[in-house]
Amino acid sequence: MTQPLVIFDLDGTLIHTAPDLMASLNHAIEPVGAEPVHYDDMSFLVGRGARVMIQRALEMRERPVSTEEFETLFDRFLEFYAKSMPGQSALYPGLETAMSRLSDAGMPMAICTNKLEHLAVRLIESLGLTDNFVAILGGDSISVRKPDPEHILETIRRANASSAVMIGDSSNDIAAAREASVPSIAVTFGYTDIPVEQLGADHIIDHYNLLTPELVNRLVDAAKSRNALSA
Repeated sequence: MTQPLVIFDLDGTLIHTAPDLMASLNHAIEPVGAEPVHYDDMSFLVGRGARVMIQRALEMRERPVSTEEFETLFDRFLEFYAKSMPGQSALYPGLETAMSRLSDAGMPMAICTNKLEHLAVRLIESLGLTDNFVAILGGDSISVRKPDPEHILETIRRANASSAVMIGDSSNDIAAAREASVPSIAVTFGYTDIPVEQLGADHIIDHYNLLTPELVNRLVDAAKSRNALSA
């Protein structure tokens, strides 16, 4: 039997990227006189890609800009962020061991993130993780992104998988999984601006030592039973 695909979100789920995103964002908005954002702001700012992050930061600091100015800030962000990789970004505790468990059980892994694909690929490469994933889809890999379920469904298709579980830290991840009829696991250590318990995930973990092949199979089997009953 083919094992389920385990799909990870990136920022706030697979990798703690907030310090580098924050530094790059503050670098980007500095020319328009915007006050720096702080770590406590990141749960609100992160999750829908760099453009939305910059837009939200400018709104938070009440610094409206023209379309042309915005594009300049966006390019400034991309250049700074790409040059600094991997910076302080690091895997969450227990993740490497968890991925080894999944791999040993024959479970393929993939990434579905709203981060631009080339930035996601570059970050994963800089951390030496590329060989762990059969597919990496970014926010610009197709015409939609999470919370659109098609982002997850396309990830499953590209991985040639028949079933999957989605692991994420935000409403985008959990809502997209729910609409795609894919079971979800929410992590408590990410960047959500909504309490994790309110995201509606099928399961919650607070450390990667709790991510096991047995958990993945249990969630996938339960989802198959639910989907069969509702068919």
